[in-house]
Amino acid sequence: MKYCPLCTQPLHLIPHDGTQRLSCPDSSCGFVFWDNPVPVVTAIVETPEGVVLAHNRAWPEGLFSVISGFLASGESPQAAVEREIVEELGLTAHDVALLSLYPLPEQNQLIIAYHLRTEGAISLNEELDAFKIIPATQLGGYDFGPLTLTRRLVDDWLAT
Repeated sequence: MKYCPLCTQPLHLIPHDGTQRLSCPDSSCGFVFWDNPVPVVTAIVETPEGVVLAHNRAWPEGLFSVISGFLASGESPQAAVEREIVEELGLTAHDVALLSLYPLPEQNQLIIAYHLRTEGAISLNEELDAFKIIPATQLGGYDFGPLTLTRRLVDDWLAT
């Protein structure tokens, strides 16, 4: 962001509450770009056979993770995670339970993690090109590679 969305002045770094923030230098405008984190939902999706891990078409080959997605405007986190499960996997979610919140500052996101059970047959959408179902008993030893937040989320879930 280079220009104020309210008055079009070039933005400058100005201290606010001890942090430099992109701000409009025009005191009558007062715009501050707070750069708040984006909420993202993620879910450990459990089927009767195990936990679903999916491969996004944009990822390196062999990298599988839990399902995640962005909230739509005005949508609750639980509604968002249920919608993502339907859109990405074609499954119906039930027994949806909030697990925890995980800050992901390097991507300016707040991850809202859920565990849920599902029913139905998996039908991948255009974002995904493969999936695996890993029995929960084997998930502790699964190699998530560079996905350290996924590893932490799964470990936290397994500990419960």
